[in-house]
Amino acid sequence: QVQLVESGGGLVQPGGSLTLSCAASGTIFSIGAMGWYRQAPGKQRELVTTITSNGATNAADSVKGRFTISRDNAKNTVTLQMSSLKPEDTAVYYCSAFIVPNYGRAISNYWGQGTQVTVSS
Repeated sequence: QVQLVESGGGLVQPGGSLTLSCAASGTIFSIGAMGWYRQAPGKQRELVTTITSNGATNAADSVKGRFTISRDNAKNTVTLQMSSLKPEDTAVYYCSAFIVPNYGRAISNYWGQGTQVTVSS
């Protein structure tokens, strides 16, 4: 059973920084792209940033220059460093990963349970 567990959410003042982490655990053969998505109240879930297994990244225009994604392939983790946070960054942040659980199995998209980030003074 594959699980993604996020940590690091919380309350931060505008202009502040926060780091989110996500760890994949369970029976894992390989992990492809990993990423972070967010969903604000009353809005659809949206892409924040992704990273491929070889380190290529993609990010939404709204977070470019402020958010940085990284991963540790040996530890099956992905990290989101957020800086210059704005109230509009307030949302539940979800970790996502494309994982092959066992050799010969199909790749599937797994999601974490989400972690709340609130940017407010």
